[in-house]
Amino acid sequence: MDTVHISIDLPRGVLSALKQDPVGFVQEMRLAAAVKWYEMERVSQAKADEIAGLSRAEFLSALAHFSVSPFQQRAGEVIQEVAQWCRQVSTTR
Repeated sequence: MDTVHISIDLPRGVLSALKQDPVGFVQEMRLAAAVKWYEMERVSQAKADEIAGLSRAEFLSALAHFSVSPFQQRAGEVIQEVAQWCRQVSTTR
């Protein structure tokens, strides 16, 4: 995988306040970013998995942990699509 190295400066107390070592902090930050970006519909599930460094199943489990729906379509959108499909089917009969 082609990667990019990113470096950030944080106050020393951040890691101790979060009770994290640098490696654990980076893993948690990647997961949090992936979940939030997925929730905001900025990335797909596949891209979010990659950002988080998790398998699809692990990422879906993380979404549940953060109370984020694995579905990017809202119920109203699904209902509209089904209604539109039903109209199309009924006019072709």
